[in-house]
Amino acid sequence: MEVCYQLPVLPLDRPVPKHVLSRRGAISFSSSSSLFGAPDPRQLSQRRGAISYDSSDQTALYIRMLGDVRVRSQVGFEPERRSSHPYLFIDFRTLHTRLGCGSASASAGPERRVHRLLSFQRYLHSSRLLRGVPQQIPLHILDEAYTGQARCMLEKVGNWNFDIFLFDKLTNGNSLITLTFHLLNQYGLVELFQLDMVKLWRFLVMVQEDYHSDNPYHNAVHAADVTQAMYCYLQEPMLAKSLTSYDILLGLLAAATHDLGHPGVNQPFLIKTGHYLATLYRNTSVLENHHWKSAVGLLRETGLFSHLPAEDSLNLERELGSLILATDISRQNGYLSRFRIHLDQENLFLSNASHRHFILQMALKCADICNPCRPWELSKQWSERVTEEFFQQGDIEKKHKLEVSPFCDRQKNTVGNIQIGFMTYVAEPLFAEWARFSDTRLSQTMLGHMGLNKASWGGLQQEPTPVSEEREPSRAGTDTEDAAARRNGNTATAAGGPSSKEIPQGSRES
Repeated sequence: MEVCYQLPVLPLDRPVPKHVLSRRGAISFSSSSSLFGAPDPRQLSQRRGAISYDSSDQTALYIRMLGDVRVRSQVGFEPERRSSHPYLFIDFRTLHTRLGCGSASASAGPERRVHRLLSFQRYLHSSRLLRGVPQQIPLHILDEAYTGQARCMLEKVGNWNFDIFLFDKLTNGNSLITLTFHLLNQYGLVELFQLDMVKLWRFLVMVQEDYHSDNPYHNAVHAADVTQAMYCYLQEPMLAKSLTSYDILLGLLAAATHDLGHPGVNQPFLIKTGHYLATLYRNTSVLENHHWKSAVGLLRETGLFSHLPAEDSLNLERELGSLILATDISRQNGYLSRFRIHLDQENLFLSNASHRHFILQMALKCADICNPCRPWELSKQWSERVTEEFFQQGDIEKKHKLEVSPFCDRQKNTVGNIQIGFMTYVAEPLFAEWARFSDTRLSQTMLGHMGLNKASWGGLQQEPTPVSEEREPSRAGTDTEDAAARRNGNTATAAGGPSSKEIPQGSRES
């Protein structure tokens, strides 16, 4: 089902017209095509995977290793209600518990949640939307010295060099809540869609809490980083002048919830361990379906869009799912091929609702894997975090005598060879096409950062390693990493990483 919301794009410096706020009939629907691109049942017998793999296609092989898809099938539309699967919380909270840290982590959990709650209460209290509202709950000042700095950072939220790690510290661990609320408010979406402030606050808090803070990479800070990147893309001239307010709302919500409830292990792990999520979603986009249904569950539990007609709410949930499902790495080649065809034929028309939705899908895909395009100081931290999450999964697989997944053996892989392979076969092809679509300073900055970061990892790979720390050569089941490392051998730079002065620093363009 294709959904076309005919809501206008409102400039930030203009008040929201009253007739827009009172209109509900400005939304029209059509059912000319399938929203999710689900395969014809007659074709299921002819296709076993989301994409066809050619042994000579190194990019496809690399993507297959990152996210293996065994079966394609349609699933019913039922949200995952909060606590509907009680074992998810128990299983994956304990997966990455390190020796000697378990008790400390358990005792620190409740205290951290209280701090998040109080910190965001203070933020709401100071926001312009709630000025003049009587304060009913006494506020506890937790980090008053840092709120001013956090506000200063939000003034530059459209800068590509935005340091999400620093912002998370300044907001007392509330980066996702604070950033998402700020962006929704900045676009005027709270007023335009008549969102109840209490419901919105509750929804954002629950979203942040449902991200597993024990995950080195797939946590609320990653979601905040993706949301900030999505905002940068939404500000690009081609999108800023074409997207409707509904498109922007959908894009920001999808970015904030795109990895909701991520367990810290990948899909092949869930399949081979017979996890109930793999069974529930029939081994098809298991994690992405879980993120989407979890988000729908929170939307319905908080009633954030309960004031809209039921059909409108349902279509919003479906389109949210369409965006989140697009982040499945196993679908990378399919989306990239379609993007290339559109660009080659020059037939992308952003006045068309379905084309705008497709561009939102591509923007979210770029935001999800934009870490290699950040400045070295930020990119390196993300690379180390995602690799550590891989290695922790490998440790679990070894402990339970399971076959170790590709890139998850810390004795056979390094951060550098994993990152070089990822940039070569996944990130570079995607961002090259995005630069064709939106040839701006930001696009060129991203490509420049990625080139420098790739060369820096190549330089680190070539550095001599002490015998005591020497690792075995990589045997991850494919030659793509070795090929990527060799390809970068001649372009390596010093191990210290690129200087931020070497290329122009991109920021949002308006």
